Amino acid sequence: QVSLVESGGRVVQVGDSLSLSCAASEHTFSWYDMGWFRQVPGKERQFVAAISWINVVTYYLEAVKGRFTISRDNAKNTLYLQMNDLKPEDTAVYYCAAKERWKSADDYSYWGRGTQVTVSS
Repeated sequence: QVSLVESGGRVVQVGDSLSLSCAASEHTFSWYDMGWFRQVPGKERQFVAAISWINVVTYYLEAVKGRFTISRDNAKNTLYLQMNDLKPEDTAVYYCAAKERWKSADDYSYWGRGTQVTVSS
């Protein structure tokens, strides 16, 4: 089992950039596909981005394509989300998640506690 801790969330202005990190306390970090999700109070959690275990294939929510970049460093057991040109609608609690490589694409088993990102207009 892997534990995940997000960091980097803060209050920023529209158009600013922000980088989030997710530290995993598991030496077998490369066993997992990783993803970022976000949630606004009163709404369901939303998929943002995902990256395969070999750091080659990535997937993005249509609304963040061209602005957000997901990456990972398996040697550091760390997942990243670089967010550029932030918009008010990006305001949410951002969560990182892990899925064993052999499970289905939507079956994320491990979650962090989240980090708040607030974009002020």
